[in-house]
Amino acid sequence: MEELVIVGSGCAGMSAAIYAARAGMNPLVLEGDRPGGLITTTSDVENFPSYPEGINGFELVWRMRQQAEKFGARIEGASVKSVDFSDANRKILKLDGGKSIEAKKIVIAVGSSPRLTGVKGEAELYGGGGVSACATCDGAFYRGQPVVVIGGGDSACEEALFLTRFCSKVYLVHRRDEFRASKIMADRVVSNDKIERVMSCVPDEIEAGKDGKCEAIKVRGVKTGEIRRIECKCVFVAIGHVPNTGSFRGSVEMDSEGYIVPREGSLVETDIDGVYVAGDCSDKKFRQAITASAMGCMAAIIASQKQ
Repeated sequence: MEELVIVGSGCAGMSAAIYAARAGMNPLVLEGDRPGGLITTTSDVENFPSYPEGINGFELVWRMRQQAEKFGARIEGASVKSVDFSDANRKILKLDGGKSIEAKKIVIAVGSSPRLTGVKGEAELYGGGGVSACATCDGAFYRGQPVVVIGGGDSACEEALFLTRFCSKVYLVHRRDEFRASKIMADRVVSNDKIERVMSCVPDEIEAGKDGKCEAIKVRGVKTGEIRRIECKCVFVAIGHVPNTGSFRGSVEMDSEGYIVPREGSLVETDIDGVYVAGDCSDKKFRQAITASAMGCMAAIIASQKQ
């Protein structure tokens, strides 16, 4: 039986592995379908402490991996398909390929995936080519340049307002003729001169320039079918995230969107004793590498202290 199994290998999982390994727990990390997590799709990370020149997202999490292995963490390229947490003293993880693992304690750090529109050019330019799902992460790269935000909820409005700090102009594209956002957020967007609302439109295609990066987006009128081309340097997709928690559904408390809910009074302890959570599969507000790392640290420390 394993002392501790960490499910997920992004910033949350690797930070948990570093702390757990240093605490002598000999943790096993299951990498999952996306080794290194979502941050590996980010070309440059400028807001992680101790890297003043920035660092490639893959390199950042790879260094975390090397650090975890240095202290004795073991890493296995496997994904969890289902779990059984019915026994208080023995957690069972069923992996792809039919293998099962038993553990005393589990840290769930499976992250989340951004919802994308699926239009032509989006996948090819995502992660460094001018398509992003995180204005906080990438907005500063587009100082003095026009950008587009897709969405109409609070998150999209927040992203658009945040981007006005850096960008020359922000186009906010929404499929309806009214925002779904709260009135106060919508009012802030309407009153901001840097934001142009492009209502009743949906993305049709994201175009790349000769440099292979985003040059413009074509949007289509929902009612008219008319195509409009908007020149921009980045398209920020803000239509939500999906937590990668399907394998744990029914075994640990989640909200209606599938995010794991920590028990009252804790940031990382779930409703199941010995099962902890860290990162974007629980945190839908910040979704930053540093906050995920902090949660991984907290989960490992508490796990090492609990009998």
